[in-house]
Amino acid sequence: MYGNSFGRYLRMTTWGESHQKAMGVVIDGIPSGLKLSEGDIQREVDRRKPMQSDITTQRMEEDKIEILSGVFKGKTTGAPLSVVVWNKDVNSSFYERFKDIPRPGHADLTYRLKYGFYDYRGGGRSSGRETLCRVIAGAVAKKILSTIGVRVIAHTVQIENISLKRKVSFEEIERNIEKNAVRCADLETAKMMEKRIREIAEKGDSSGGMVEIIATDVPAGLGDPVFNKLDAEIAKALMSIPAVKGVEIGVGFSAVKMKGSEMNDSYTIKNGKILTKTNNSGGILGGISNGMPIIARIAVKPTSSIGLKQKSVNLKTMKEAELEIKGRHDPNITPRIVPVAESMVAFVIADFSLASGCVNLYNKDTK
Repeated sequence: MYGNSFGRYLRMTTWGESHQKAMGVVIDGIPSGLKLSEGDIQREVDRRKPMQSDITTQRMEEDKIEILSGVFKGKTTGAPLSVVVWNKDVNSSFYERFKDIPRPGHADLTYRLKYGFYDYRGGGRSSGRETLCRVIAGAVAKKILSTIGVRVIAHTVQIENISLKRKVSFEEIERNIEKNAVRCADLETAKMMEKRIREIAEKGDSSGGMVEIIATDVPAGLGDPVFNKLDAEIAKALMSIPAVKGVEIGVGFSAVKMKGSEMNDSYTIKNGKILTKTNNSGGILGGISNGMPIIARIAVKPTSSIGLKQKSVNLKTMKEAELEIKGRHDPNITPRIVPVAESMVAFVIADFSLASGCVNLYNKDTK
């Protein structure tokens, strides 16, 4: 099975399945001398773990991380960083009943068609649980970016038909997203979002949403034309997250309704720096960062595992079948994707920053 690694100069390889003994990640390309502790990583992992509220899966995983290599006396050595998380609350009994009946919306059928044999328990390698490995890598990327002042944050801007109507500042996002279960920067909108999730869940159904990711103080000049464009790599990173079905940078799809005179970001000079008066491009032009905040949004589909009866087929008998999924599933996965989206964008920016020489930790007291 290919496609388990991501990145060029900074590279992660994730491993493990949802119902195996453990999951983990190996990260190569980390500069030596970066101050890094298990607590730095654990704080980020705790943001995506289950059992955070009644609108997340009730699988009881503590998701305690353990660094196996790559750190000595609190600093990275430059060798590959290996981190493991042990799966504690595994219950595969439900999946045995449907091993020959692919769940609509899941990768069950496509994995079977491609590989013939695969670990169907909990979705195996295609499970959303794989994203905890990405958050580990993202925590490291954020530490690297902190040495050059780059910050990356994400927040929920829409749940089904409830959307954030006003513009919120970076500081407001930082202050409020951990104060509510949906990770929305506006606390009143968050209440409506939570209510909508519960209303749909009570009917045995699920809902989707939209997440916005913002990166500030990104150095200008990151990105390589023509195929390794910064926005192209960010789009690839975000589309690789399970449940993400769309990505836009800057104004994104709204650009089709704009004129060139409206879309183009006019230049200005402030404190000796060339900036743009607007940021419709989302901080990237020609695949290269221009020094403005990088802004991206992702469309998150409704959770595929729902309590309503669905039509499928029995692959053993080759006859149509019905299934009703029971188990511990998020009625809306959007809030838990927030730290994952942050991690993937941070990882891409850290990768390009290392490639450009922006990060230099040698003989430097890192944060």
